[in-house]
Amino acid sequence: MEITAQPLIQQKESANRYERRFILQRKQLLTLFNLVQSFGVSSAMEEYDQRKLRIFNQVNFIQLLIGLLFPVTGMLMSQGLPASAWLIACLPALVSVLVLFLNYQKKQEMALVAYFILYPFFTCVVYLYGFNPGISLSFILFGILAVFFLNSLGNIIFSLSFSMVSYFLLAVVIRHQPYELREISNGLYLMNQGLSLLFIFYGLFLIKKENSIYQGRILTKNTILEDKNTQIQKQSRKLEESATLLKQQATQLAELNSVKTKLFSIISHDLKAPMYAIRNLFKEAHEQKLSADDLKNNIPEVLNDMNYAVGLMENLLQWAKAQMQAHTVNPEIVDIEDSINEVYQALLLPARNKGVILLNDAPPKVFGYCDKDMMSLVLRNLLSNAIKFTPEKGKICIGVHEHPTFLEIYVQDSGMGMSHEALMRIRNNDYFTTKGTASESGTGLGLMLCKEFLVRNGGQLYIESEPGEGSTFSFSVPKPA
Repeated sequence: MEITAQPLIQQKESANRYERRFILQRKQLLTLFNLVQSFGVSSAMEEYDQRKLRIFNQVNFIQLLIGLLFPVTGMLMSQGLPASAWLIACLPALVSVLVLFLNYQKKQEMALVAYFILYPFFTCVVYLYGFNPGISLSFILFGILAVFFLNSLGNIIFSLSFSMVSYFLLAVVIRHQPYELREISNGLYLMNQGLSLLFIFYGLFLIKKENSIYQGRILTKNTILEDKNTQIQKQSRKLEESATLLKQQATQLAELNSVKTKLFSIISHDLKAPMYAIRNLFKEAHEQKLSADDLKNNIPEVLNDMNYAVGLMENLLQWAKAQMQAHTVNPEIVDIEDSINEVYQALLLPARNKGVILLNDAPPKVFGYCDKDMMSLVLRNLLSNAIKFTPEKGKICIGVHEHPTFLEIYVQDSGMGMSHEALMRIRNNDYFTTKGTASESGTGLGLMLCKEFLVRNGGQLYIESEPGEGSTFSFSVPKPA
């Protein structure tokens, strides 16, 4: 068994040695091939130029191998041609050596010139020497490669013209050569023709493959650029939205700062006057400097100041509450008649004291959908303003116009009316105050609150007024769904 097994072990070891040697040689060839491909390639070059140079080196290296393999094989196989003919046939391969050397020296422009001029030239020298090795199809390859590797249109046209004219002269005009390879070794001639065709298709394959890779990379880059552009546009829109929001917030802050300044002015000035009036009245009464008749005569004026102070305090409290609950609206189904009656009863006495006729034309059983507290404040402010600007024996009517989907609540007075300038100032949120028909004071805060509360409830304040002909203030309230 040992004698029989020994040869098998030796055969297996021998096979393994051959396999390892083959793998090693293949690695060495691949290393050499990759080294030759990288001649002249530098990181400073663009990726596309690097790939083109690698292909150019690959083409020259393969042409070098074929250009040397053919003459060497011919000299060994055929005795019908002189050695000088086979040496002349090696000239094109020497061009590949020169081209690879120039690329190694990073002289790519000179390498291209050498290839597309010297290669066709020395191929013509082979034929002009009288030797027809069957490589005339190489001129077609030169034309194909010129289109791919040369950048200048003039150089491409020159190279194509040179190659095609050479091919025409050698393949068509000069048909017979003294040394015809096909007459000496037809198999070698056919092999040479086949290698030329194969190399042409291989060159086309490399060009197509490189163009496909290049186009794929361009498409990928375009996709990446489009994605980045989309992201930039989104970010730009976000920045624009943020800028718009910041601008709006800056405007709101400026308005709030203006209102705050005005409120401090009101609190520091207007609110003190009624309090001082009450204090002085009670002080004089306490010191017994006022008679009963004088005290009675001063009460209406003090009462008027107190009404103003109460209204001011209510508006201030509502404004503060509105700022703390900026987004809080509690809409509900509201009996409009009840709300109008509450405000009507609350302001009936001040209207009578001034001699103003107050009419309530609200129809029964009408319902709206809104924040009840906000609507009551709007009604109270509009009715208070109407009383303030309506003279004695004037009339004020508060009522409702019913529409299919909403209710229009209005306060109409026969007072002093407003000028066009005053209306524009109110519509532009330029709040101001004027004295009433009985010199009543005002702050403009009431109308500001009315407009703000109506906006929160999806409504708007409408004003119709002419100087001397009275005013009509109205707003809409949606009906319940």
